[in-house]
Amino acid sequence: MKLYLMRHGLATERGTFEEDGDRPLTTVGCKKTQQVSKYLQNLGLKFDLIITSPLVRAQQTADIFYRQGLSGNLEVSPHLAPGGELSHFLTFLSLHPQTKAIAVGHQPDLGAWAEMLLYGQEREVIVLKKAGIIGLQLPEIGDAIAHSQLFWLTSPKLLIPEI
Repeated sequence: MKLYLMRHGLATERGTFEEDGDRPLTTVGCKKTQQVSKYLQNLGLKFDLIITSPLVRAQQTADIFYRQGLSGNLEVSPHLAPGGELSHFLTFLSLHPQTKAIAVGHQPDLGAWAEMLLYGQEREVIVLKKAGIIGLQLPEIGDAIAHSQLFWLTSPKLLIPEI
C-alpha cells in the first residue's frame, strides 16, 4: 500500500476558539490547500481513500481534496486526532485494504508516525509543514513498523512555487 501522510492546511491561531478542534483553515490556508490539490491532480494522482482527523481544520483539508476529485471515498478516523496511536491507525488501515490512501492529520504525530514506519523509533527529525505530504510504501505483508519505505517528502512550497 502507498500511504500518503498530509498535515492539514494553515489554520487560525491557537486560542482563537474555545475548543482547539474547532479551529478552521484560514482563507490563505484554503487557497494554498486548493493549489496543492490541483497540482496533485495535474500529476494524475488519485487516492482510493482519503482519511481525515475529526478536527475541523483536517476535515476541511480533506474535503478540498475530495471536492477536487482526488478520491471518491472520504472517511473520518479518530485515530488521526492529535495523540492518536499509530498501531490503532494501522489496524484501521488493514480493515480498509486500499492500494493508495492519504491520511490528513497533525504534526508532530504524522512526523513521528513516519519515523516509526521507517526506522522503528521516533527520532524527531521529520517535520511536515502545513499542507506538506510524505509518501510511504507499506509492505504488503508483515509489520509496517520499520519496514516501510519513503518515496515522497515535500513541503507545499515545492508543489506550488508561488507559495
